[in-house]
Amino acid sequence: MSGSPADLADVLRAAAKGEFPAADGGWERASLWLRGVEAVVAMTGHAYLAVGQDLADVELDAYGVDGYGGAHHPRVAELIRGSGWADALDVLLVRPPDAPRPTATGPDLVSRDDLAGHPRVAVAQHVRSGIRVLGMPSRRVRSVVTVASGLGGLPEIGLQTEGPTSGRELLDAALRWVDDELGHSDPLVAAVAPGNARSLRLFLHVGFVPVGSVQLFRPERHPWQDDTAAE
Repeated sequence: MSGSPADLADVLRAAAKGEFPAADGGWERASLWLRGVEAVVAMTGHAYLAVGQDLADVELDAYGVDGYGGAHHPRVAELIRGSGWADALDVLLVRPPDAPRPTATGPDLVSRDDLAGHPRVAVAQHVRSGIRVLGMPSRRVRSVVTVASGLGGLPEIGLQTEGPTSGRELLDAALRWVDDELGHSDPLVAAVAPGNARSLRLFLHVGFVPVGSVQLFRPERHPWQDDTAAE
């Protein structure tokens, strides 16, 4: 808990290579990456808290924060959230930069400004920046993909299928778009609800690997400002 805060992007880059922190039961602070957004990330036996300095180490310790599950205890989540907003606890996935390119079959994604009001886009706007809203070429298909600067500033993907488009077809198209537009320099991040087993299996099938768990917050003590880098 001493020294400079960890960089979550570096932590996830290492995890994508199979390099994890020591399972020592400890926790450490991580740098904030987007104004107003905080996070708890837990890996095997170690946790990272990207939270404001108004939450002192001694206070977090007193609430039971540790690397053996304590970082995600509901009382810790309530402390961080205050009277603000807390997301659900998700499985944290990364797709390594050297993952195989997805299948080239099926239509490619295009920009879909008409989907800007989709609930999936609204979720992304709470906790990410630089959001691209994508979908299938046919305006009759309401399936949506968001690609944005997400956890730790790394590229993060979210999607929701509607109508005839299959999840695999949409995810393959999304990964092709990411490879073509963003390249392979960084891992791609995704967060999936633990109970959404079908979605979790789908992401694992295309090269994502589970590296931990994550819960995001918009605490009331921060101004609600999207798309603004943390200072």
